[in-house]
Amino acid sequence: MKLAEALSIVRNAPADGAAFRVVLACGFTPLHLQNYLAAYLQKAMPNRKVHIETGLFEDALGTLAAFKTGEAQGGVLVLEWADLDGRLGYRHLGGWGQRVVPSILANVQSKLKQFEAIIHDIPSASKLVVSLPTLPLPPGFHTASWQASEAELALREAVLVFARGIAAHPSVLIVNEQNLNALSPFGARYDIRSDLNTGFPYTLAHAEALGQGLAALLRTPEPKKGLITDLDDTLWFGLVGEIGHEQVSWDLASHSQLHGLYQQMLRALAEAGVLIAVASKNSPEVAAQALSRSDLILSKDQIFPVEIHWEAKSGSVARILKAWNIGADSVVFVDDSPMELAEVQAAYPSMECVLFPKSDLSAGLTLLHRLRDLFGKPQLSAEDSYRLQSIRQGQQFAELQSSNPCLEDLLASAEATVSLEYNPPASDKRVVELVNKTNQFNLNGRRFTEAEWHQRLQAPGSFALGVSYQDKFGPLGKIAVVLGKQEADSLTIEAWVMSCRAFSRRIEHQTIARLFERFAVKEFVFDFAPTAKNKPVSDFLKEMIGEELRPGVRLSREAFQSKCPALYHQVIETNG
Repeated sequence: MKLAEALSIVRNAPADGAAFRVVLACGFTPLHLQNYLAAYLQKAMPNRKVHIETGLFEDALGTLAAFKTGEAQGGVLVLEWADLDGRLGYRHLGGWGQRVVPSILANVQSKLKQFEAIIHDIPSASKLVVSLPTLPLPPGFHTASWQASEAELALREAVLVFARGIAAHPSVLIVNEQNLNALSPFGARYDIRSDLNTGFPYTLAHAEALGQGLAALLRTPEPKKGLITDLDDTLWFGLVGEIGHEQVSWDLASHSQLHGLYQQMLRALAEAGVLIAVASKNSPEVAAQALSRSDLILSKDQIFPVEIHWEAKSGSVARILKAWNIGADSVVFVDDSPMELAEVQAAYPSMECVLFPKSDLSAGLTLLHRLRDLFGKPQLSAEDSYRLQSIRQGQQFAELQSSNPCLEDLLASAEATVSLEYNPPASDKRVVELVNKTNQFNLNGRRFTEAEWHQRLQAPGSFALGVSYQDKFGPLGKIAVVLGKQEADSLTIEAWVMSCRAFSRRIEHQTIARLFERFAVKEFVFDFAPTAKNKPVSDFLKEMIGEELRPGVRLSREAFQSKCPALYHQVIETNG
């Protein structure tokens, strides 16, 4: 992105857009870094108006402290060596050489402790992106430049210890140096003329690369939820129907290591809660034998569903999406055949369809990195660890429901427990993650940043409710979130989202019943808005209210009680 384009993007932001405020803490003049950060954020949020707030020159600590106590939606801390000790930059003449190394190291360690203390006091609801020093150290060390001196290693160690300490904070995201190196060559980052004349130390190219990375972490895209993979020449090398299940390979000795690395990546994704399925045109019996091999890196138990037959793959994808109950835009489809990719892409334009490069190792490595980006998430939750288990038990529940002539008997015997947590702590990232889902049971599709969510809870009478569920089939974890506000005899529901995994178990009925009881109000007011995906919540409210839906539609306690079916859950209520 050229600087002129970045400035144009910022200038053309919608004047009436809701403000997205970011504090940029750095010790140098922010200049073009500020412009690129604002531009990339504005591109990611075209309906918002981005404001970048900066502090005083050489006062990154003070600016960071202001972010801690302010109301910005996000914060950025960009550290360079001169912020930790002026002698590690070029604007101060404080001496170089072995004589001053001990005091420099002591000063750096002290300054890092000050930054760490402020960061650990930042509320969990905030988001802070941290960039560690990206510029070269000055040449004031006793070794030749090809030899790393002990002092240089000690300085880098101090920064890494600092980074490891703050990485544990639930709101801190640290820029990945490896990614930055790929975008911005190390030797082309520092502009000494700009640094000495204006106080801005970066070349334009480095300012753009860093601004892009900072913006990407401030506005992390919604991670994909599932991956559907082909088998032959994708999950393994060879056509299993022609050479047999014992001859397909995925190892170094058979020159098919890329397939083994792909399996290894899928296993890592599965362990992080990503759903993995198979769609293959093949002989079911032979392919199943290959999937049952003991040396398969991706465990057979981590794959569900498995579609192996000779029908069109778009049909397989349709059934997999139905079993997962998620949208095509949350799924990646990987196949080695451009024709199969085109067929699935035509049926599902919003799906990410990716070619497996079976004969190009470099492209294969790029694919592995791309999968990390598509499915990456800042933190893993307990729900991630048993997502596949809950999908399987959901199917089991649905099969029992369809075969059981008496739904009441099934629900009554489910041994279900609904756990209600009022005002979950800010450290519970699952709450905002759920609220921002665009699934079928979503009251209005409203989205919040973590800071906006917790600022909203500061309003008088406001509350949040997290809902967890388990039954004899297993746990589903936290599956619903409600945001509301009590006003006299009514309860306004401003946001209500429930995972599709929890459908048909009357959890929504139990939620309303308990809220009526806890707040002792006469009616609910629902801030309903139709979306492309929320027909299930629309149908539920129509059934309860008995009229066409509109923003501010009301449900009285008496109307709800007259239509509420029998509820069999054990209910546990706690305060966060």
